[in-house]
Parts: sequence; structure tokens; C-alpha cells
Amino acid sequence: MGPGDTIYPDVAGKLPGRGLYVAAEREALETAVRKKLFSKGAKRQVAIPEGLVDAVEDGLLRRVLDRISMARKAGRAVTGFEKVKDWLDKDQVAILLQASDGSERGKSKLYRPGGRGSFFDILTARELGLSFGRERVIHAALAAGKLTDVFRDDAVRLSGVRMSDKQNGGSDPVPGKV
Repeated sequence: MGPGDTIYPDVAGKLPGRGLYVAAEREALETAVRKKLFSKGAKRQVAIPEGLVDAVEDGLLRRVLDRISMARKAGRAVTGFEKVKDWLDKDQVAILLQASDGSERGKSKLYRPGGRGSFFDILTARELGLSFGRERVIHAALAAGKLTDVFRDDAVRLSGVRMSDKQNGGSDPVPGKV
């Protein structure tokens, strides 16, 4: 909760003030807004800004893209089918990223590394491209390390908040979080 008893999305969990926690799931956030559960949790009336759920999604998206960008700058991320395939063949991939709007045929040519949280397709080609300084990216991979672990945590939260194509009627993902 921010100044003036206004709810503010603190996706990093670092801001001062009283925290109110909601599951990183779009439905839970929308329910909390609709039923005014933030006021109940705060034990007083609080202001809920318009578009709070979208602001949460946008904040998580920024964190995810920043983590990929940092991994790229540290030499812990690659993009492009051949480079990703090479890393997969050498067992260097901790997380495989594929654009949600990429061709299913092309994406199926790369095998997914094993383990929970080792594959994400929650970003569009344009969004992935932002992290690599390109217009579009379909395939990317992250090597193991602390940065990748932090990315995984944020990506799991983003995937819970972001609407899937099925929920959204097949259009672009819609933002949302608290």
C-alpha cells in the first residue's frame, strides 16, 4: 500500500509500507479488485487504481525482459535457432524460451530441457526481441546461474498473471497483476 492508502503494485517486494499479498494469478487479482479484498486485508478503506491488474502484469513483464537482457549481457543467453540448438546439444540450457506467437512447426524442432520451469512461451517474438536488441526473436536460451533462477521466479509469476491465448480468444496476451 502506498501513500494515501492507495494500492500500488510492488512486484519486486522492495517498497516501504504495508504489503498486501495476492497470488500471482490473474483470476485471484481480479477477484481481489472486484470484491474489494484489499480493504478487508488492510482493515480500512483503500483506493484501487484503474488497471491495477494490468499494471502488475506490466511490472512483471519488465522484470522478465530485464533479466533476459542482463543474462544476454553476461554471456548467459543466446538467441537464434542454431545457437539455441547448439547449447541444447551441449547441455548448456537451463531454460528454453520460445515466442508464444512463433510457428509451432519451427518451435517443435527444438527439444525442451528437462525439469520444472525449464521452458517458457509466455513472451511474444517482439517482447523477446526487446531483450536481445532485435525486432523479433523466436528461440532463446538461458544458461544455469543465479540470474536464470531469479528469471524463473518472475517468469512463473508472469505466466500466472498473463492471459493465455485461450482465455483471451486467441489475441495478444493481456497484462495484469498486483
